[in-house]
Amino acid sequence: MQFDDDADLDTSEVRDVRNSRVPGGRATVGGGIIGLVALILGVLFGVGPDQLGLSSGGDEPAASSSSAAQVNQSCKKGSDANTRQDCRIVAVVNSVQDYWRSEYPRRGGTYGSAATVMFSRQVGTACGSASSAVGPFYCPGDRQVYLDLGFFDELRTKFGSTGGPFAQAYVVAHEYGHHIQNLMGTLSRAQDGRTGANSNAVRVELQADCYAGVWARHATTTPDEKTGRLLLTRLTDEDIRDGLDAAAAVGDDRIQERFQGRVTPENWTHGSAAQRQQWFYEGYRSGDMARCNTFR
Repeated sequence: MQFDDDADLDTSEVRDVRNSRVPGGRATVGGGIIGLVALILGVLFGVGPDQLGLSSGGDEPAASSSSAAQVNQSCKKGSDANTRQDCRIVAVVNSVQDYWRSEYPRRGGTYGSAATVMFSRQVGTACGSASSAVGPFYCPGDRQVYLDLGFFDELRTKFGSTGGPFAQAYVVAHEYGHHIQNLMGTLSRAQDGRTGANSNAVRVELQADCYAGVWARHATTTPDEKTGRLLLTRLTDEDIRDGLDAAAAVGDDRIQERFQGRVTPENWTHGSAAQRQQWFYEGYRSGDMARCNTFR
């Protein structure tokens, strides 16, 4: 995975509130055992905490900005994205949104941008207060993606993914898949309270995986809307394998087997390892969001 060294990064699409204070915030899910239970219940890679019954009960103010906003000072060029993880996330966010800004209007919609918020430990959102234990998530209430970069270490150490830069890109693109669903009005289908292999909750997550694959297919041919030059210049077969491996690592069956010692499909909220790989690859193979109808 390679970015154009001389390409400009747009840090306005990312808010860096790492090590910032959370005004009035209470962590929705704690670390340790409680955090693992939350993951088993399917919070990982999902939508905001309130969508999954884990909200603190009311709207919380967003985390305040501080001098920790490192990306604004450090992430200027594609060369920074090739050497720094946080700058890589900025570049991926730019690439994903460049693609959807061009593609979504072709489908008859109006694309509204969504910021990614980098936080550490806990954060306040329009969906409630959340801790890092819930994993990356999208909050439809404020149309923002929330990400603690420490999750990428856990993706390898706790969930057994091979990791790699594109595994990280897959996670970000999946969350922006939820944003597309929110714009289309399909995200709400996951909120009927049902779980299981054929539930709407699972279908919503698999569709987000598929949308991530669609972006990946077009990532190296999508120019920056401001400069007209390509930001992401190379994706290899190994990168795609890393993405597929990450998708499998966060399958409900893999998580349940790893953390509770048995697989209970009736509790699935995100889909099996095989399903997640299948739908990511369908998006990547076809490059067509119309092929991402997981509700049929």
